[in-house]
Amino acid sequence: MQLRDALDDYKRTTGHETRFPGERRTVSGRFSGGDGRLVHVDGDGELRDFGYPLTGQTGLVRARFGLLVGGEDVWFDAGDTSQRYVGDAPLVETVHEVDGATVTRHDATLGDAHVTRATLAVDTDGDLAAEDCSLVVYARFAPDGRDERVGQLRYDDAVEVYHADEHDFLASATGVTDLRGQLPATFAEVLDDAPTELPRDRDGTHYDEERLSGEVVVDVPFDDGVAAVGSLLTDRTETSREAAREWLSTLLDDAVAVDTDSGDRLADAARETVPDVPESVPARESVVADLRVLSLLSAESGLRIAGPDFDPHYQHSGGYGYTWFRDDAEISTFVVDAADRLGLGLDDWHARSAAMYVNAQRPDGSWPHRVWPRNGALAPGWANARIEDGPDTDYQADQTGSVIAFLARARAAGVDVDGLDRTLVAALAGLDETLAPDGLPVVCQNAWEDSIGRFGHTAATFLEAYSDLARHGEGLDAAALDADSSATSRTDTDLPDDLTAHAREQAARVFDAIDDLWVPERECYALRETAQGEIDDRLDSATLALASAHRSFDAVDEVGAERLDRLVAHVERVVDGLARETDAVSGLIRYEGDGWRRAGQRSEKVWTVSTAWGANACAELAALLAAHDDPRADEMFARARELLACVSPGGTLCAPTGYLPEQFFDDGTADSATPLGWPHAIRLATVALLADADRLSSPPTVAE
Repeated sequence: MQLRDALDDYKRTTGHETRFPGERRTVSGRFSGGDGRLVHVDGDGELRDFGYPLTGQTGLVRARFGLLVGGEDVWFDAGDTSQRYVGDAPLVETVHEVDGATVTRHDATLGDAHVTRATLAVDTDGDLAAEDCSLVVYARFAPDGRDERVGQLRYDDAVEVYHADEHDFLASATGVTDLRGQLPATFAEVLDDAPTELPRDRDGTHYDEERLSGEVVVDVPFDDGVAAVGSLLTDRTETSREAAREWLSTLLDDAVAVDTDSGDRLADAARETVPDVPESVPARESVVADLRVLSLLSAESGLRIAGPDFDPHYQHSGGYGYTWFRDDAEISTFVVDAADRLGLGLDDWHARSAAMYVNAQRPDGSWPHRVWPRNGALAPGWANARIEDGPDTDYQADQTGSVIAFLARARAAGVDVDGLDRTLVAALAGLDETLAPDGLPVVCQNAWEDSIGRFGHTAATFLEAYSDLARHGEGLDAAALDADSSATSRTDTDLPDDLTAHAREQAARVFDAIDDLWVPERECYALRETAQGEIDDRLDSATLALASAHRSFDAVDEVGAERLDRLVAHVERVVDGLARETDAVSGLIRYEGDGWRRAGQRSEKVWTVSTAWGANACAELAALLAAHDDPRADEMFARARELLACVSPGGTLCAPTGYLPEQFFDDGTADSATPLGWPHAIRLATVALLADADRLSSPPTVAE
């Protein structure tokens, strides 16, 4: 998103009750991708690239479509549209209704290319003739992230927009009848109080100046009612101009080749970008949507962005187009569990994630705050205390626990990547270094990244990490660190020979220490102990992670009746205390007193992560109770289903697209990153856990 666009949106949305000015929102529309580039198809059909974190290429700032009728442009975003995914694939169908005609579009992103196929159908009883219509496309590129100092090269059926390394191509399957450039918003237009409408009128040419911008308008003829336009993002050092044009030409030829013999090649290609989900999988619509989203947000490396970066100028957030090792490892853990229970066959996903975690580990056994998913390089962040000089309070220790839990489970599932055992041993040593003598993690940042202390959630990740290492760490050897001195620069590597026994002992220490956070007056575990040693007893949905952590611990040591009672009380207290229900939404808020992104709303907003976490915690606790023949399991399974329904298709927190936005206002307006990968992974894992326990639906009563 360029500054001109942010300022234009600022003019359009300042004072809005539920919109933050200067953002590029994705709460409507659908994404296409899954194999590199990520393209948003808005509800009105406009295109925009969001794939820079995944590929390093900026591409389209905006693409607007319409019909040229009688010399005048009729833009689709001014008319009625409807949209859907075609089957399981990220193939987006958008139907535009204009006076006298219907245009059906199919958008697919294939690698670094995006193809739009448009089919024109004129009303049989109208005056409009198909031969009088052309598809008109306004496209604005920002190669290398620049909207100035760019140029164009023009061909018979294509245009190339370039800056230095990034060269972007726009081409048509049926040729181009007119191609003209556009200047970006001028200084006077940027400073004007009114927003700027682009593209400008057809007679607003600027002779040679129109070649010195990334903006073009092309008229594309229909051939037998079909037109296809494609864009391709390239790096000049990797793809020659000739190869790029040939590749795009082939894709466009395939896009228009729809017949009974060849089928729909565009749809077939789109289907190959997402995993295949067997028809027998329970809650299949939900599972398909979750895997589609996680595919869309993934780089070729296997690392994922948290969500599409709607606020790249950091005006109302710290950005979302990065990989957090906490979020990504949590997602990976949920996926490895769900894949096993549902038979999804995602071994290549697990291996890619594990390999990147191995490669990105720091010498002290920890992981950086945020990295670029395309290559694991350090990305902008605010929790890099273990890289900087000074105290380690601005470090998120829970991310190390989350990575350990995944790697241990992946190892048990048969994932074998170079350096995995060494990475686990180094991470174990690093975890020990951040565990205080009293058995709780040291003072650090929390999962929500807005405070420091000794958090119940961080303790839960430590308990789960140690427990999973105790369960799945057979054969780990501390000598693995001796062979690699780079892994020991800041970590005390004086580890015992029996690492699984050590992990079990450490898990028991954390298990005992968690009771120091028990608040008897509220019958819950505290959000944190502050840096000053005071107990912050607010309810926090992140502490719901204690449920799965205790289930892991129960596999290596007895939880006991007293702790089960406290765990049940805690989960019930958090779920009940954070519940919010309005006429439009039903779910859980993040924590008591959460003031982030409220806009004009006076109370906390509902979060899909928190709601899905509630469902998962209830399901995990129910499974733990069932393993102990505790009759409270039935009620917990029921509560899990109730919360899962809120974030499932048809629920108030699930968009018609199947997407889970991060947050909702009380009036039902979605906000922030959409879709957010974390709640999708939690939803996937919760469906799998309930299905595995045969509790995805309510059991019949005796009367039935």
